[in-house]
Amino acid sequence: MDAHEAIMTTRAMRRLADTPVADDDLMACLEAAQQAPSGGNVQPQQYVVIRDEVMRSKVAAVYLKSYDRYERCVPEPDFRSERERDVYERTRRASRYLADNLANAPVIVMFLQPIIPWGFDDEQGHVDIGRLDASVYPAVQNFCIAARARGLGTAFTTVIRVFQDEALEIIGAPEGRFEIAALVPVGYPIGTFGRAPRKDIRRAIHLDRYGTRPSLEDGR
Repeated sequence: MDAHEAIMTTRAMRRLADTPVADDDLMACLEAAQQAPSGGNVQPQQYVVIRDEVMRSKVAAVYLKSYDRYERCVPEPDFRSERERDVYERTRRASRYLADNLANAPVIVMFLQPIIPWGFDDEQGHVDIGRLDASVYPAVQNFCIAARARGLGTAFTTVIRVFQDEALEIIGAPEGRFEIAALVPVGYPIGTFGRAPRKDIRRAIHLDRYGTRPSLEDGR
């Protein structure tokens, strides 16, 4: 599988079999994550790989509580078509399935981001060099793409941040030093890989100035 195909068919696979994941495959995915771009080469992320059944269950309980609260807050969107409604409802059902079954995923990987000062100050004020999580989320995506290349499914989630202090305590993270950037379940998918539904890229492209829409077909 070439890199483009792996990228284009990496999607959230929220239904996972309980088949064990080989250590070699998991390590290859973590090595791919560590090769991600990192501002100033700081490589701030830490990886907590959870395979123990009891630990998975404890983390999954916090995830479920977080998802329940999140789900109650989400308003019903306005749909422009029945297709949009169908995609939304399928995603909601799959997300609920993951929340109810996260403990059954053979591996859960937490990506931790340190809580540290980031940026500088000079006589003109704060020097904004971007967000620290810009050096963490590429690692998450690299991990997911590497997993896809090995036939493993993943889901890039952040909802556990709703009650992240409880999850951090469960995994023994030093108090006040980290936040959870992402939680990624890993396993062999129940279902098939493929391109996720996305809006047409031409709706997001601007040529030289915002609002100038190019046509990629004819080069204008």
